[in-house]
Amino acid sequence: MKHWIERIASDLTKWDVDQHVVASGTSISGSIHIGNSCDVFIANAVGKSLKKLGENSKTIWIADDHDPLRKVPYPLPESYEKYLGIPYSKIPCPENCCSNFVEHFQKPFLDTLDDFGIKLDTHSGAKMYKEGLYDDYIRIALENASKIREIFNQFREHPLKEDWLPYNPICEECGRVNTTYAYHYDGDVIDYRCECGNESNMNIGSGEGKLTWRVEWAARWKIFGVTCEPFGKDHAASGGSYDVSKIISKEIFDYPAPYPIPYEWITLKGEAMSKSQGVFFTPGQWLEIAFPETLNYFIFRSKPMKHKDFNPSMPFLDFMEQYDRVERIYYDEEETTSAKEALKLKKIYEISQTVDLESISGNMPFQPSYRFMTVACQISDDVEEIFNILKRNSQLPPEMDGKNWSEIDIENADRFKKRIKQVNNWLELYAPDFVKFEVQKELPPLNLNDSQKEFLLKVAHLLENNDFTTPEELHDEMYLILNELGLKPQKAFQAIYRSIIGKKQGPRAASFVLSLDKDFVIARFRMES
Repeated sequence: MKHWIERIASDLTKWDVDQHVVASGTSISGSIHIGNSCDVFIANAVGKSLKKLGENSKTIWIADDHDPLRKVPYPLPESYEKYLGIPYSKIPCPENCCSNFVEHFQKPFLDTLDDFGIKLDTHSGAKMYKEGLYDDYIRIALENASKIREIFNQFREHPLKEDWLPYNPICEECGRVNTTYAYHYDGDVIDYRCECGNESNMNIGSGEGKLTWRVEWAARWKIFGVTCEPFGKDHAASGGSYDVSKIISKEIFDYPAPYPIPYEWITLKGEAMSKSQGVFFTPGQWLEIAFPETLNYFIFRSKPMKHKDFNPSMPFLDFMEQYDRVERIYYDEEETTSAKEALKLKKIYEISQTVDLESISGNMPFQPSYRFMTVACQISDDVEEIFNILKRNSQLPPEMDGKNWSEIDIENADRFKKRIKQVNNWLELYAPDFVKFEVQKELPPLNLNDSQKEFLLKVAHLLENNDFTTPEELHDEMYLILNELGLKPQKAFQAIYRSIIGKKQGPRAASFVLSLDKDFVIARFRMES
């Protein structure tokens, strides 16, 4: 059984090329999020898979930083509307912290690549034009303008004008590139007019202009020798960018179009990600709350055209439990319903790792329950005490059972500390209010009936005279008491929560009680402190 990434790599081995170039590209129109960076994650995975098959392969990333600004991205002020239509590379940094607009939004993304184990060559579209890499392709496109118009018109409701040229100069008056119309050329000099009223000419060697997108895309396939490229489903629509660029690549530039990998958009809480509306989630934000492998898993656990929705709130805890289960299955620590399912999940796990298969540890990483740690981290901020809370709740793996914090090896200790930081970030940034609590230092107002008070006293007595090794044992004993008192579970556990955190609801009662200092709980249930 092959993962879809492996199937693509296997298909590419049949291509007669000296080197595979897996390309990805991103428009630098604002923050680069987990939706529009899928190109990069998929390209990297395909490149790694090709190398595993013995193929000569490299992965590249092209920043589309010569494109015009079409919408002001969040959180920039409305004053940035004056830059609409101007290439990203010519817009100043909004916070004066970087050389320009592009670096401001590009750097946070590039800084995360090492964390995700992504190795690639980076290129700037603006720099490519400045350095003349596109010049010969611009000349070819101009010479074949009529043929390119015919190709475009096959997919257009309204045909292009007879004098249309596949090139947009940057207006020397207003600086915009999407408001110009090139209509005549003589050698390398192109005549144009702009909606601002300016009429002038420019030399393609200046780099002050760009090929229209679908021609540019085809040109860079040949420039870099691209053999495979992932892209969003909008480009894959019938008559869309890929269909048109594929024809242009073959008929104008004499180059076969690369192997296409279209993918579905990732939504955020059901909404389409939008840089202008501030609806997005970046790889950097992901690293604040989870290990990098989990984002890979989110992307690669299903086929590329399957809908994916990400919700960093409560559904994220379910997602983390799912990843941990797959990890346990990979290390044969948990069984599946069938051998086929096990093989499928192990493949997904392998593809999701940031290291090569040979570097994956033979021992399962320490994976304390993310969900449980959202409780433990609100009880204590001390690493050793959080470890002991897990220990009291049977949340440690067998090899750590009975060990003290000081006996844990450095690798697992570091991993534990990182997960504590991630959980605390999640609690601060994404946890709903009903998940959050604070252990009250003094006895809060209780407003309990006599049966609830009696329940707390009996549980205190129970704790004083027994050492419970699992939450299940305490849970069963508490049910015997509430049944004896004729109390409904909701009312009984409400008494626990009210006395400790001053709220009507909280974490699972038995686990919560065992997570706290035993003497503290006994005194609190007896209403002594």
